[in-house]
Amino acid sequence: MPTDILFDLDGTLIDSSPGILASFGRVLAAHGLAPVVPLGPSLIGPPLAVTLRQVSGTHDEALLARLVEAFKQDYDTAGYRSTEVFPGVAAGLAQLAGAGARLFIVTNKRMLPTRKILDVLGLAQHFAGIHTRDETEPMAPSKAAVTQRVLDRYGIDRSRACFVGDSDEDAAAARENGLRFIHAAYGYGAAGIKAGSLRLDRFEDLPGLIEGLEDSPDYFP
Repeated sequence: MPTDILFDLDGTLIDSSPGILASFGRVLAAHGLAPVVPLGPSLIGPPLAVTLRQVSGTHDEALLARLVEAFKQDYDTAGYRSTEVFPGVAAGLAQLAGAGARLFIVTNKRMLPTRKILDVLGLAQHFAGIHTRDETEPMAPSKAAVTQRVLDRYGIDRSRACFVGDSDEDAAAARENGLRFIHAAYGYGAAGIKAGSLRLDRFEDLPGLIEGLEDSPDYFP
């Protein structure tokens, strides 16, 4: 079994879509705006400002900054409470950690709501490290950059590690850092993942899938 496993958060471990989408809707309405694209789970994953620009259609940077701050306030006090754990996640994480694997989170989500959600859901205890783009100043430019920082900080052997995520960005973070990638196909961002990636349809199957990695060729998206 790989000794170190990196996880995306939204769409991989948690279903955060109800709270995030509700916060988007409230924030847009409060600013007299209507979404220019449907508010659906496929929006979740990219950095907040990128998504707010997409859903609002605004090219006004000052307005975009206000939308970002309003979203943070709404989501950090109300929206995050609607988050649910995907089936099998709590037991699967406990099983992996109990088998001696070190578990890490690498997410575009800001650190404040990430910590709140993991604490409320009782998942934080399973992780050796929780890492976000906004934990450094300046903010990390990409999830791949956060992944590299995690690998370096913890002395992770890439040949004994893998990345589990649902999106193209997760796949790219794995590829750019020489990690095997497991695609959480039940998540939000499955459209562009290459067919050759290891596919995970149910989280409860992850421990068994990871056990087989030592006997399989490297998988890169």
